[in-house]
Amino acid sequence: MSEKHKTGLPLEGIRIIEFTHMVMGPTCGMILADLGAEVIKIEPPGGDKTRNLPGLGIGFFRNFNRNKKSVVLDITTTEGQTTVKNLIAKCDVLLENFRPGLMTKLGLDYEQLKDINSRLIYVSHKGFLPGPYEKRLALDEVVQMMGGLSYMTGPEGRPLRAGSSVNDIMGGMFGSIGVLAALRERDVKGCGQEVQSALFENCVFLSSQHMQQFQMTGEPPPPMPSRVSAWSVYDVFTLAEGEQLFIGAVNDKQWLTLCDVLDCPELAQDPNLQTNAQRVAVRPNLLARLGDILKNHNIDLLSLQLETAGIPYAPIMRPDQLVNDPHLIASGGLSPMILEDGSQTDVVLLPITMAGRRPGVRQPLASIGEHTEEVLSWL
Repeated sequence: MSEKHKTGLPLEGIRIIEFTHMVMGPTCGMILADLGAEVIKIEPPGGDKTRNLPGLGIGFFRNFNRNKKSVVLDITTTEGQTTVKNLIAKCDVLLENFRPGLMTKLGLDYEQLKDINSRLIYVSHKGFLPGPYEKRLALDEVVQMMGGLSYMTGPEGRPLRAGSSVNDIMGGMFGSIGVLAALRERDVKGCGQEVQSALFENCVFLSSQHMQQFQMTGEPPPPMPSRVSAWSVYDVFTLAEGEQLFIGAVNDKQWLTLCDVLDCPELAQDPNLQTNAQRVAVRPNLLARLGDILKNHNIDLLSLQLETAGIPYAPIMRPDQLVNDPHLIASGGLSPMILEDGSQTDVVLLPITMAGRRPGVRQPLASIGEHTEEVLSWL
């Protein structure tokens, strides 16, 4: 690696070849690319169809494919398969998230590739880990329904998917964790291995706290909108001009502080509201009383008072508002990235710092096949 391409990042020198689309597989590759790996995305002739998704999918490609190189190859042809196998022989990691059986049909499954590269770490992102469901096709929404998340999110009788591709994104995260562990194990044993990450098992992991709740109590946990809260004040309130604010007072000290902020000594002195258990017992009535008090408060002034007093609070933000969030901007959480057409967008960086710095954007978003000639010159 030339001096001008050195990054000082932890995965510098690791080469990854990626056969992915949509969200799950690309998320894994993006994380590893941000951490310094050289990630080569193999796209079909005409490019990854994720580049042109409409609606809620419009941001997928830009968001999950930064810091990668783009190579166009038709891996359905004998020539394309030969070329890609020669590339795989020079790589440390392979990522894929195609439908079950496709990579085997193309001669690109782990069993066939480990003879070409015994040090290869082969990461499959699937709907299900091996078992009765493994040949089913899965989507984030499918596994949210199967894995308990939609039930817990919506009100009773109305299962509701989460407002983001949580399983796709976390499935890619677990795939990257598997890569890091497999690289460490390869350092010790000298050989690669197959790693699998799956949407269904990821969603069950998200629901596992509620599974444990059932095993401890014998009672099925109610959906979150119907839950019995452990805290009396832990809710969203409507303030003046229809603004909404979440406020949480999770112990007796915070309760007294909140009463002080709201200038409500009668609540602080009420003998029936002295402990959290007492307040939870009358929670609906208490929330109604607080709602009447809060409906006349200005959100900006109250937010400042709550922050000064150390009371947890949160305005209800939309994703479009986060583009101008002062903390994200000041902390370096948003970074400019040049797009294929030369324009610029801000992207959200990984939510970590390493030695005080945020792994960031190192190159423009690759256009279709931009690095084909460069990468194939290695062969």
